[in-house]
Amino acid sequence: MSTMSYALTDSATMLRRNLRRMVRYPSMTVTLVGMPVVFLLLFVYVFGGTLGAGLGGPSGGRAEYVNYVTPAIILMTITAAVQGTSISVTMDMTEGIVDRFRTMAIARVSVLTGHVIGSLVQTMLSIAVVVGVALLVGFRPSAGPGEWLALTGVLVMMAFAFIWLSVAFGLASKTVESSSNVGLPLVLLPFLGSGFVPTDSMPTALRWFAEYQPFTPLIETIRGLLMGTPIGNSAVVAIGWCVVITLGGYLWSKKLFNRESTR
Repeated sequence: MSTMSYALTDSATMLRRNLRRMVRYPSMTVTLVGMPVVFLLLFVYVFGGTLGAGLGGPSGGRAEYVNYVTPAIILMTITAAVQGTSISVTMDMTEGIVDRFRTMAIARVSVLTGHVIGSLVQTMLSIAVVVGVALLVGFRPSAGPGEWLALTGVLVMMAFAFIWLSVAFGLASKTVESSSNVGLPLVLLPFLGSGFVPTDSMPTALRWFAEYQPFTPLIETIRGLLMGTPIGNSAVVAIGWCVVITLGGYLWSKKLFNRESTR
């Protein structure tokens, strides 16, 4: 068996390990899915009437706002779900299981690969749940089969990027408590973009930050694919950010994991 075959076999084993842990401890998944759902219900039913009236449109009010805010909630689902990855990675690093893996004849890359693919599966399932709840509260996308297929690819790309970043966060954290907090800015940044209100309504300095931070083109790409709104160059910028975040997260994770291996 070749080195690549060994790596794939070991990665599949680590993936099964992480999926079994996800099934065995569903409270983490429920918590990570619950937060975006709470935000969705809060903004639709508490703030939706007022904020939706400001958006205009044929229906206005809450019905208009649920279509506007759902793309931001979908992105928040990704950033919330991958927080669980950093926690899982830190737990493995601090509880000694990784040290045991290093004494075994397994491919080193498989340890992190199992976390990444397992978290990707968990994230996509979380997105499906959030979209289902959004449909129940009035979300009405205009996307056709082609747009849904493109959206799935974009969401996988976004999730993959932030998962690698969260792996690096988990490796850099010394305790589980710190790893649960280090990714908090990723959850808050959509509020400082076009996720909940148009950037045109913001003060000049904040509007400049909102338009050039990575979450705004990510949200606009999701919104354009779901609702048929103009995307412009947001898709290209979003893909560029995903590539940068993926490479940065992967290289940082590799450096930290190899450093731990030499200690």
